[in-house]
Amino acid sequence: MSFVSFLISSILLFLIHQLTAEVTPLEFYPGERDALIQLREAVKSPVIDLHSIWIGPPCHNSNSNWVGITCYNSHVISIVLDDFQLRGELPSTFLQNITYLRLLSFRNNSLLGPLPSLAGLLHLNFIYLSHNLFTSSIPLDYITLPNLIALELQKNILSGNIPPFNQPTLTDFNVSYNSLQGPIPQTPTLQKLPSSAYYNNLQLCGKPLPNPCPAPPVNAPPPWNQTKAKKKLTVWSIILIAVSTALLPFLVVLVLVCYFRKTGLLNGQETEDDKSGDLAEKKMKNTDPERRVELEFFDKEKPMFDLDDLLRASAELMGKGKLGSTYKVNIEQGSTIAVKRLKEMNGLEKKAFVQQMQLLGKMRHENLVRIVSFYYSKEEKLVVYEYVPCDGSLFELLHEGRGTAGRFPLSWNTRLSIVKGVAEGLLYLHESLPSHKVPHANLKSSNILVSHHSNSNNNQIYLTDYGFLPLITSRKAALDKLSVGRSPEFTHGKKLTHKADVYCFGIVLLEIITGRRVPPQRQDDTSLDDLSDWVRSVVDNDWSTDILDLEISATKEDHNEMLKLAEIALECTSEEPEKRPKMNQVLTRIKSIK
Repeated sequence: MSFVSFLISSILLFLIHQLTAEVTPLEFYPGERDALIQLREAVKSPVIDLHSIWIGPPCHNSNSNWVGITCYNSHVISIVLDDFQLRGELPSTFLQNITYLRLLSFRNNSLLGPLPSLAGLLHLNFIYLSHNLFTSSIPLDYITLPNLIALELQKNILSGNIPPFNQPTLTDFNVSYNSLQGPIPQTPTLQKLPSSAYYNNLQLCGKPLPNPCPAPPVNAPPPWNQTKAKKKLTVWSIILIAVSTALLPFLVVLVLVCYFRKTGLLNGQETEDDKSGDLAEKKMKNTDPERRVELEFFDKEKPMFDLDDLLRASAELMGKGKLGSTYKVNIEQGSTIAVKRLKEMNGLEKKAFVQQMQLLGKMRHENLVRIVSFYYSKEEKLVVYEYVPCDGSLFELLHEGRGTAGRFPLSWNTRLSIVKGVAEGLLYLHESLPSHKVPHANLKSSNILVSHHSNSNNNQIYLTDYGFLPLITSRKAALDKLSVGRSPEFTHGKKLTHKADVYCFGIVLLEIITGRRVPPQRQDDTSLDDLSDWVRSVVDNDWSTDILDLEISATKEDHNEMLKLAEIALECTSEEPEKRPKMNQVLTRIKSIK
């Protein structure tokens, strides 16, 4: 072979090697790809098609070829598929071949079934599986993860006991809003966490929660030793038990008579204390002959209490609205609930009320306050909600304490995150209640609760007072009690549709942008003299920053985004319903704002 031929051959071999090196990854781990394919086949999403984008090898060196996947040295080290509306059940052991996994996140989806097994994932640091529909218990293999830093499982339907986590690295832990039960393990790791990490697990007890676990019976023989204990009973003990048994019914009747006389619930009598309006409402008394009807619960696995438990419980009035009063109620078993006592619905038939409550009780969304139970009688109608610890309503956070030294104003980022949460909750109602003319019908800033508010985006938003329109008569004065009563179509006597909710949402947006209070509704008002009129008058000729709340107008770099939101708000508050966008369109545009 000549030198020229040798040189050409060498050059060709070098080029082939270079081309191959550019196309083929250094290494390929088929076990990891197969695991992700299991996930791809098990879940579905209306917003992302994993079948069309998860193809080929997931990793190329330290670059990822797949959405939601992070790679290092051709290994998968992170799976993040948040907010994709994923539905389905995760394969139980699909992660065990992804041995270098460090981050797993499926937040804000609709995943069902048991939590996945994580056995053997020694490098795993962060697990975010909150805001889904996972059931069953927390797997014990989670306590064997040696490098676990964060485990967030809140807002699921988990049951059973909390495993004894004691990893020194574990600093971020949250299992609130589930159906967990039993004592919180007394490990140093779990005991140093705040009580908020365990909120709203009605059967959970022990520190750091305020409700202690029930003490075991004193001197009670163990189950396996009850026979020996019975043999030790003396004759006098048997006589004493017999006498006590005979007197017990008499004592029970006597106690009940005294109790009902004291509370003024026997034969419709009132004590002097009950004549005060606040206390009468606080006790939620009921003289109705149907009073013995039990509360109806939607989650049969959660602990149940009856109406007498509510009557005995301590109650704190949280607020009075046009539909009724809401109380914070501490049940003797240690749980806290919110009870809304509806008014002016005495003529409502039981069938209509029960059907509507059963429909609303199925609503499950991170931005809705969950209805857990209800009670109906001719004279009393109660709706029992989960109790949401929060910093206050949006109305309070926007308007109370303005100009005072201790006020903590809402930043633009916080307001935008609140808007997003409200829009997502309202869209869920519109999609889940298509038969309702106006699914929410009472959307306003005082019915929006904000939890953990700060100057960051990390806020939890809850809508309440939704779904009551079908329970209200068609009289104009009655419908005017709801925020839907300020929509132009209602004011002009036209047919109500879901676009009335969009109008109310637009008013909330303008309230957030301007910092101005919404004028009170007037029953005889047929004009559009409200916040949207004022904003339109200011921006008729050009987009003026004069409409912006002074508390956020100082951040000039965000003015364009604020005005984009104002533009959406004005479209939502168009006088003609057909000109208003749908909620899915509204949410898409809001998400496009930085």
